[in-house]
Amino acid sequence: MSAPRERPRAGDLLDWYDRHARDLPWRVGPRARAEGVRPDPYRVWLSEVMLQQTTVAAVKSYYETFTTRWPTVQALAAAEDGDVMAAWAGLGYYARARNLLKCARAVAGDHGGIFPDDHATLLTLPGIGRYTAAAVSAIAFDRPEVVVDGNVERVMARLHDEHTPLPQAKPLLTDFAARLTPDTRPGCYAQAVMDLGATICTPRNPACGLCPWRRSCAAWQAGTATELPRKAPKKRKPTRLGIAYLARRVDGAWLLERRPDSGLLGGMLGWPGSDWGDDPQEAPPIRAEWKTLTEEARHTFTHFHLRLTVRTALLPMDRRPDRGEFIELPDFRPSDLPTVMRKAFDLAHAGMRKS
Repeated sequence: MSAPRERPRAGDLLDWYDRHARDLPWRVGPRARAEGVRPDPYRVWLSEVMLQQTTVAAVKSYYETFTTRWPTVQALAAAEDGDVMAAWAGLGYYARARNLLKCARAVAGDHGGIFPDDHATLLTLPGIGRYTAAAVSAIAFDRPEVVVDGNVERVMARLHDEHTPLPQAKPLLTDFAARLTPDTRPGCYAQAVMDLGATICTPRNPACGLCPWRRSCAAWQAGTATELPRKAPKKRKPTRLGIAYLARRVDGAWLLERRPDSGLLGGMLGWPGSDWGDDPQEAPPIRAEWKTLTEEARHTFTHFHLRLTVRTALLPMDRRPDRGEFIELPDFRPSDLPTVMRKAFDLAHAGMRKS
């Protein structure tokens, strides 16, 4: 007969966190917090926005670039839109970058450059939803808010052996998390649960033998941890087609255009092209002798797959485009392009080197 399941205690997890907290560039660790060091709300907010739908490993270099270039919320608020969008390129989900600027300007303009310290007021800022408001409230201001990301959902589902599939299970898992959130050190606790999910209670092959909540875990006792959390079957993603026109002038300048602020890749610099759909129509931005590459640029967005036909042209100096503008070679950085546009560039650049 198995031993009775213990009640999970926040203190056990905090003790584990004090010994095993991850060293992250945006984090004030438990030892420093105990010595009175307080997190910078700007850096907490910036990291949380960057981490949405993105891994810690991918975010680190972007975070360091942003905080070096724009060390305060006032500095970010004063930045040029194009510079911020370029620095964000490759991180994906570009609406986050647009909202990042809107929020920074709201904090600088309406709150004297000081982030609000309560959940309700944080929710009034552009681009801040329930999760981000809770994370900033807890981590930056030590408020006992319930912080639930994918790691926390996984930990709660296993802790309670909850088999209701996501996303239907979200309210229930949030309720489980709320019951455990302590009034003492809630900021450290929020980070501790996320660390537990990221390092011990991992999606595959969880290290249950190292878990401070093992004896409180219903899924560990039932032998179902690797099955949880359950997820509803994913809908099949449709495939959309498009055309990207990559034109280079004889002096090396490239023809680019900035996409509309709304919609996918909004506000980003990219190649002129057609709409994306089932039957893309020709929409060359300039009169030229276009060559079609044999290889497509392929990319997957959240809701669909994209296949771009890449067409290239070499232009004389006196040719004027119908849309877009030429970016001189010293000012053109492929790294400023969103990932799908950079894929098209890589294909075109390789093709031009061969020709």
